[in-house]
Amino acid sequence: MQGIVPVILSGGSGTRLWPLSRELEPKQLLPLVTDRTLLQDTLLRTQALAADRLLPPIVVCTEAHRFLVAGQCREIGVQPRAIVLEPAGRNTAPAVAVAALLAGAEGDSDRGREAAPTEANPILLVLPADHVILDTGAFVAAVEVAAEAATAGKLVTFGVVPDRHETGYGYVLKGEARGGWSPVERFVEKPDLATAQKYLASGRYLWNSGMFLFTARAYLEELERFAPEMLAKCRAAVLAADHDADFMRLGRDFLECSGASIDYAVMEKTRNAAVVPLDAGWSDVGSWSALHAVLDKDGDGNVLRGDVIVEACTNSYVAASGRLVAVVGLDGVIVVETPDAVLVMAGEESQRVKQVVDALKAAGRSDDLL
Repeated sequence: MQGIVPVILSGGSGTRLWPLSRELEPKQLLPLVTDRTLLQDTLLRTQALAADRLLPPIVVCTEAHRFLVAGQCREIGVQPRAIVLEPAGRNTAPAVAVAALLAGAEGDSDRGREAAPTEANPILLVLPADHVILDTGAFVAAVEVAAEAATAGKLVTFGVVPDRHETGYGYVLKGEARGGWSPVERFVEKPDLATAQKYLASGRYLWNSGMFLFTARAYLEELERFAPEMLAKCRAAVLAADHDADFMRLGRDFLECSGASIDYAVMEKTRNAAVVPLDAGWSDVGSWSALHAVLDKDGDGNVLRGDVIVEACTNSYVAASGRLVAVVGLDGVIVVETPDAVLVMAGEESQRVKQVVDALKAAGRSDDLL
């Protein structure tokens, strides 16, 4: 069986979950859904893969989060192959290129062979650290299907089966099914409402989850084809990296990488893109309303956290970190209290939290509130 290396991307800032998520302690490092953090849940989810093919993970994060990441890994008994520290974020394509290089894909001198998985060319399972998946069994089954496609040289994205017309996600148009996976006909940007309704009705479109699976060499070969300068800078950054205990600090060449997502750099250009449907209770927890949606609720549709009293409230998320919070007679609201800030908003406005964060930066209040 071919080995699978989980590649956990933990570089996000999670500004839409302010004031709880902050630059120095973003959402992936917080226990938002279970007693564990989102990063820990993501790592443990991969441990459900077959033990005889699971290899130690590679975690990519920022310098500022290094000790939190290392400590959270130790808490759950996971020893990463490497905790890679980016000198600055450059989006997902360079981060995964570094992981592919570390995984040993270029240790095999026979570069002319097909990109089949081997010990020196493992399968990479690329996962953002801040996603929620409620059904681990369905997730594992989808990974196994994707691994079959990767063995055939495909670069696989996981397409979430939509349960509503959603304008906040990109979509994947799937082709004719070939077993459990389909070739990708095209990627489409976030649609307007009318277009999203058409996509849902057609049954041929899936949400683009931002999770991927492919062999290390297949990814590097496509990146060399479509973004050779980026790959060259990543190679130089790996060669110049410093190693310090659990950490690997990339060389400064990484700063010269163009910032591009895997979708833009590779998936939208390659002829080998495939998609595996995923119906596993997925959420990217991209807003307070999204977090409310995935959590267990009381009989009135409320999610309550901390020292909270509600009267005649419905469909709301109310969380207190240090003080009593009381909410009366409201529907569909978000109330989040922290020691230094309180957020109150209508649930349907939850995507606008980023504007509050931008206003704080513009006012020069980033040191104490972000």
